[in-house]
Amino acid sequence: MDPVTPLRFRRLLLTGAAGNLGRELRPRLRAYCDMLRLSHRSDFGPAGEGEEVMLAALEDPQAMLALLQDVDAVVHMGGVSTEQPWAPILAGNIVGMVNLYEAARKNKVKRVVFASSNHVTGFYRQDQVISPRDPVRPDGYYGLSKAFGENLAQLYWDRHGLETVSLRIGSSFTEPKDRRMLATWMSYDDTERLIVAALTAPIVGHTVIYGMSDNKTTWWDNTGARHIGYRPQDSSERFRAAVEARQPTIDGTDPAAIHQGGAFVRQGHYD
Repeated sequence: MDPVTPLRFRRLLLTGAAGNLGRELRPRLRAYCDMLRLSHRSDFGPAGEGEEVMLAALEDPQAMLALLQDVDAVVHMGGVSTEQPWAPILAGNIVGMVNLYEAARKNKVKRVVFASSNHVTGFYRQDQVISPRDPVRPDGYYGLSKAFGENLAQLYWDRHGLETVSLRIGSSFTEPKDRRMLATWMSYDDTERLIVAALTAPIVGHTVIYGMSDNKTTWWDNTGARHIGYRPQDSSERFRAAVEARQPTIDGTDPAAIHQGGAFVRQGHYD
């Protein structure tokens, strides 16, 4: 996709660069900056043209302080991205998030685009339409950690003036995998549009917005975040016939079919 804005950054940082979405964003974000700094906790290969690689563990405060040096803005995709036991979530998504924001504050970084998650509100039902103004209802430790991240972003905006757009990402894949994803799906092109809008909107404070394409079925109302200028251009509707053929019926007694968080509402380690 051609760049959606002529605005450029001197240096952008992409954390979690070796993750599923990080790998997709890497070539796309390169078009919006003079230098793209890529980070992950373990080796993921050499830097390309216009890139630099810095390995860093989120839970290491000194490594994070160095990682954020000379950075204009951060696209934070790093951390644990699925439901896991508490210890890794604590390290990556709680301690790591504090380290990232402290490093951003000390290095005078202007803005963070934070990969939050729809699982912050995963225990709302699929027959409800909610907005970022509704109370959080996490569907597990992962969703809980993302709710913490949003609250931390709010604190750093209120206390330090560090702007954040928290993206409650739905399901960013090549195509929807099931009927739930007909509501939550976001194309890679729309993901790029959302992140670039979050990076380039003039004033955002701390804005929370759901990440989804222009789907016919939706549970999320982004009206309150229209000021960032995100207008999705893709839709899951072209996949509907194939998805419904693969999944013609829904078990109305299954918590994963009832709640917006899907299978996350029955995953986890709570014995």
